[in-house]
Amino acid sequence: MRALRAQGWEVVGVARREERLAALAAETGASAIACDLTDADAVAALIEELDRSGPVHALVQVAGGARGTDSVEGGSAEDWQWMFDANVLSTQRLVAGMLPLLRKAATADGHADTIFVTSTAAQIAYPGGAGYNAAKAGQSMLVKVLRQELNGEPIRVVEVAPGMVHTEEFTLNRLGGDSVAAEAVYSGVDEPLLAEDVADVIAYALSTPRRVNLDQITMRPVAQSAQHLLARGPLHVRTDVD
Repeated sequence: MRALRAQGWEVVGVARREERLAALAAETGASAIACDLTDADAVAALIEELDRSGPVHALVQVAGGARGTDSVEGGSAEDWQWMFDANVLSTQRLVAGMLPLLRKAATADGHADTIFVTSTAAQIAYPGGAGYNAAKAGQSMLVKVLRQELNGEPIRVVEVAPGMVHTEEFTLNRLGGDSVAAEAVYSGVDEPLLAEDVADVIAYALSTPRRVNLDQITMRPVAQSAQHLLARGPLHVRTDVD
C-alpha cells in the first residue's frame, strides 16, 4: 500500500483485521475495506462496493498463508482446506468478481493490471511443505491459465513468487504461534527479504510500459540461492578459490 501510494495510485486496501487496516489507511491516505476473502458473501459485497466507488485499474492479490508443516500422510485436512481456501479459492473469487471492473477500466483507458503474489513454494517441493506447496502450486497454475484466457485483452497478468521473507506473522502462524520456532527459521540468515521488498517489486511491475508483461518474477534473498540452499551467517567473499 505504501509503495503504490508513493507512486500516486489511489489504493483501496482490503484485509480481515479492520483496526490494523484502518491504521495503515490513515497513515498512507488510502481507503480501506475489511473483508475475509475466504467468505464468498463477503467477497461479493466487496466487489459491489468497489464497483460503486469508481474504475478499478489494477488488482493486487496478496492474501494467502500457510498452516502447519505436516507430511502428506499426517496432514491436517482442516489446515489443508484453509490453505486451499485462502490461497486458491480466494484468488478465483476475486478474479471472477473483479474482471468485469478491470474490463471497464481497460475499455476506458486502454489497459488494466492483475498481480498475484504466490511463492517459490509453488515451484519447488520440500519436506514439511506439502499442504502449502499444493496450495501455492494451485494458485500459480490458476494465474498461468488466466493469462492464457485473457490473451487478446489489454489486461496484464503478473506473478510474483518470493522466497524467504521475514514478516511478523507468516511463519508464526504456520507454526501455531510458537515464536521461538518461528524466529529459528530466520536465525543467522543475512538479510532475508522484507515485505517492503516484495511491495517494491509489485510497484515496479505496475510501472513498466503497458507493452511489458512480467509473467513470473522469482525473488529470493541473496542468502537463499535455491529453495533448499540457505546460507546462515554473514555473507562473505570466498578466499579459498583460485
